[in-house]
Amino acid sequence: MAFTPISLVTFKSTLTFVQGQDTQSYVVVRELNPFSINKYETSYALWYEVRTQAEKLGYNFQNPGQPGSLGRRAAIPNEENSYQPVTMISWYDAIIWCNALSELQNRNPCYVYEGKVLRDSSDTAACDLADCLWENDGFRLPSEAEWEYAARRTRRGFQTGNSVSGTTGNGDPDEELLYSWISENASHTHNVGTAGLPFDPENITAPGSGNANNAGIYDMSGNILEFCWDWYGVYTEEEPYGKKVGYERISRGGSFSEYTMFCYCGDRYSFDPNECYNYFGFRIACTALNE
Repeated sequence: MAFTPISLVTFKSTLTFVQGQDTQSYVVVRELNPFSINKYETSYALWYEVRTQAEKLGYNFQNPGQPGSLGRRAAIPNEENSYQPVTMISWYDAIIWCNALSELQNRNPCYVYEGKVLRDSSDTAACDLADCLWENDGFRLPSEAEWEYAARRTRRGFQTGNSVSGTTGNGDPDEELLYSWISENASHTHNVGTAGLPFDPENITAPGSGNANNAGIYDMSGNILEFCWDWYGVYTEEEPYGKKVGYERISRGGSFSEYTMFCYCGDRYSFDPNECYNYFGFRIACTALNE
């Protein structure tokens, strides 16, 4: 199955938008720096390859991850599970994995504490106090603003915040099901990038064969809930990357699970960064430097 697990979409222009528009009682005009974000949620095969290589370099992960919502923890990737999204990991595991991927690809890791690159997701105190070096070229979680921008961006502007990513925003439930695996059409995760395809348990659907949003990005609504960098809090102009401290980290996009059924572009969730469920996962981003 030919598939590039890292396929970045880069945004360089029209980087100003209204964060929280149509869904939140508080909104803010946000101007972003150029950034790139992966077309796909992080697949289990990619997660597994990076995790196992990183552990040989001294990285430590609290949770080994599992393929999708029905897989086995620490399973060896195979044809059936490789392109399920990785789940059963915490926010801490995700940021450490981003550092590992950066190091393995000769990029400068973004997450540090007291100037040292973070390599242990069990050191939750250091992870909570981590700085993100946004100027570095390493992989990282998207900021909440970057995530919403990528979910809402269209060729001519932005779709509304109270709509499924990729739709026209008219509230047609049938159209929404063409762009998202949610509780109405899924009882479990599906291969990344396959929303909108008829589910056939006898065949393995290829990643990227479903419907992308207007920016060419898949699964921004549904399938799994995606970690963002920010601590939960009210949007302010002075804090483009969220609060400096907090108790819960932001997640976006909703999932197949009835526990996270709100999947509009502007919907927000927040969880303790130590929690992990079979509907939690992430996609990677990076700052676009001279690209």
